[in-house]
Amino acid sequence: MRHIVGVSDMKLCRESGDVLVTHALGSCVGIGIYDPVARVGGLLHFMLPTSSVDEAKGRANPCMFGDTGIPFLFREAYKYGAVKDRLRVVMAGGAQVFENKDFFAIGKRNVVIARKVFWKNNVLLAAENVGGNIPRTFYLEIDTGRTWITSSGRKMEL
Repeated sequence: MRHIVGVSDMKLCRESGDVLVTHALGSCVGIGIYDPVARVGGLLHFMLPTSSVDEAKGRANPCMFGDTGIPFLFREAYKYGAVKDRLRVVMAGGAQVFENKDFFAIGKRNVVIARKVFWKNNVLLAAENVGGNIPRTFYLEIDTGRTWITSSGRKMEL
């Protein structure tokens, strides 16, 4: 079964045959995590780098922001039996989709905050596909932990 992860959203799955997918990662960033022993996977689609722009929104929906959404994703996965040292972590998105019009550089800032959170928590990325100026669709297959993106009719394994 395919589970859609919307903008400022996160889903976890552990059912055989499930696939998590998030569409239209432009400046937004998708974070996929998978524990092969617990067979649990999660996908986060965050929109903005830091909750400091609106702390009330950060508390109400931590998935909107990278600094609150990434830790939330990991904590929720631990509830399903995931263990940090076994997690395969993948990141995609963070594009500048409007040529020369991204004054606030949201895509770049989203990638930077994700890397900072990972660095602070000793998490290594297994793969990434970030930057550029193309939107991406990000997939995570629960049976295998396989991740891939599609963009402009092309598919790339991560």
